[in-house]
Amino acid sequence: MKVVEWRLPQDLDKSFIVFKELGQFFPCPWHYHPEYELVLVTKSTGQRMVGDHIGNFKEGDLVFMGPMVPHVWVNDPIYINGEADTMAEAIVIHFGEDFLGQNLMKIPELENLKNFFNSSKHGMVIKGKTREKINKIMKKMISINGLQRISALFMIFDILSDTTEYELLISPGFMKTTEFKSTDRYNRITEYILRNYQEEITLPQVASYANMAITTFCNYFKEHYRVTFVEYLNSVRIGHACKLLAEDEQTIVQIAYQCGYINLANFNKQFKRIKKMTPTEFKKRLSNGN
Repeated sequence: MKVVEWRLPQDLDKSFIVFKELGQFFPCPWHYHPEYELVLVTKSTGQRMVGDHIGNFKEGDLVFMGPMVPHVWVNDPIYINGEADTMAEAIVIHFGEDFLGQNLMKIPELENLKNFFNSSKHGMVIKGKTREKINKIMKKMISINGLQRISALFMIFDILSDTTEYELLISPGFMKTTEFKSTDRYNRITEYILRNYQEEITLPQVASYANMAITTFCNYFKEHYRVTFVEYLNSVRIGHACKLLAEDEQTIVQIAYQCGYINLANFNKQFKRIKKMTPTEFKKRLSNGN
């Protein structure tokens, strides 16, 4: 399924977009855009696809995404077929990183928010009390304008900058970083994996690159990445595989080899373990969401 760029018209007298999506079902295709996006589902159910993540949504579901993250919300058949008792409804906020000027993120007080935004390239589902607080604010934003609306957005920013109540959705290999400016050990290891995951990478190789003994490296990796090296490497490879499956230009066998798997059975095994479905099922779900 090809991803398309999708842009919303913006009023000249407003610095960012807040709107209510309302209809029989959500009409947007599999798409991306350069703006940050916050999506609150207020009515309806279905499946959301964010990068290589496929999950269910229902009333109250709140997701935050960074620029250029491909995504789509697909309603359950009862909505698509016009058999639901209610309309599909969501509140959406779009804003550019420079919507209040190019120097906004250089303000020291916004350092935590900047870090949160950096993580949003992986897509986030917001949970717990954080979700409850933001839901209330977003519902009010539909009926306010001017300084009140900007103030409400900054209230959301303040909540997000101090929360840990979220789950990252997209695996590292799907939104692969191509520029690496930091020289610390964590980013050096990440850079090495992302540049070499399509080839065979052994534990001794990456430990040597990090200038660490194997046992020390394993302990460091588990502490900082919260998974083992092998688990992380597989998540990177499967994430890239999902990106190639979405592009629909290669066979599953070709994709497996391109992602560093020399054994198709192992590729299928790891894909199902991580994505809870086979590559064929993943590809079919993407096609159904087109």
